[in-house]
Amino acid sequence: MTRRLCYSFLLYLYTQLGLLSATVDVYFGTGGGQAHGIYHAVLDVDKGKLSEATLVAAVQAPEFLAFHPDRTKLYAVAKLDGQPSVVAYAIAADGSLSLLNSEPIVSGGAAHISVHPSGRFLLTAQYGAGSVELFPLAVDGHVQASRQVLKHVGGSGVVAKRQNAPHPHWTGFSPDGRFAFVPDLGLDQIVIYKVQSDAASIQQVGHADSIPGGGPRHMRFSVDGQYIFLLNELSLTVSTFAYDAAAGTAKLLSSAPTLSDVVKAKENSNSGSEILVHPNGQFVYAANRGHDSVTAFKIEPASGQLQVVDVEPIRGAWPRSINIDSSGRWLLAAGAHSGTVTVLAVDPDTGELSYRSKSVIQVPNAICVLLN
Repeated sequence: MTRRLCYSFLLYLYTQLGLLSATVDVYFGTGGGQAHGIYHAVLDVDKGKLSEATLVAAVQAPEFLAFHPDRTKLYAVAKLDGQPSVVAYAIAADGSLSLLNSEPIVSGGAAHISVHPSGRFLLTAQYGAGSVELFPLAVDGHVQASRQVLKHVGGSGVVAKRQNAPHPHWTGFSPDGRFAFVPDLGLDQIVIYKVQSDAASIQQVGHADSIPGGGPRHMRFSVDGQYIFLLNELSLTVSTFAYDAAAGTAKLLSSAPTLSDVVKAKENSNSGSEILVHPNGQFVYAANRGHDSVTAFKIEPASGQLQVVDVEPIRGAWPRSINIDSSGRWLLAAGAHSGTVTVLAVDPDTGELSYRSKSVIQVPNAICVLLN
């Protein structure tokens, strides 16, 4: 049975037998302004509808969020009395959050956060400081004091003012958890770290060069772990890398534009923001700020090359974040400037996106979308 048929069969089976959860908790990180913290809504998986968003944690500028692997704890990079911090919350059965504790980020404001698959530590990326910071996690989920601050050095200098210094923009891990990856917009590289097995620590072991002037922002692994898909913010492209799981190395294979040159020329504020891989492993999605759209790509399995199959408007402004539910039926797009979150239907056979009426809710300054 092919991967597509297997995925479609399981989705059908889960739906018919009622094994697929009828609702999913959704959390929204926000960036201040009219927002007051972390918001929560419920996604109806059958209808693709979001409930009204409500505030579940009052905290300043919780821009990015991450779950603990057991999905009972949530972590945010936010500010407490103006101090950039990692804030830990326990998730209740009804989706509400209760504060566990917080720890200051030593090197300043963070652009991203991720939790290691073991649940033993988390990483933050400090865009302005050019650093990556490691925080151990206690067994009960409490975040502990910063243990490591790792500084990136240099800058590609290809794009003036944006690439004269290092700018880590995302943190994440290989499927087996042995390596950590940090796309750096200023270096035009993915910086690669080895996760130390005897302690909650990491050590830089190499890097993968991206396209000059691309401005690496976020990345994702293919479902089978063979490829890395890197979103380049400045060039609005997605680069495909071949990944060697044994060595923890990556080699650039190809790059595909998210928007045509004609479209990009009409609006010079366009920039890439977020990238996803569909659960069935066949499609990649990239969000385009300025153009206010999501580009859908089909993956060529033999080469990892990407082919555009759709460019869909989000019916909002400045999509800082997109995410997809585990069924693969719905893609959520957060419009930071419009204060909206839009639900788009996903065609599991073609990867194309479509908008249905009444599929937009209000979330002030929505920056991050996280589905539990």
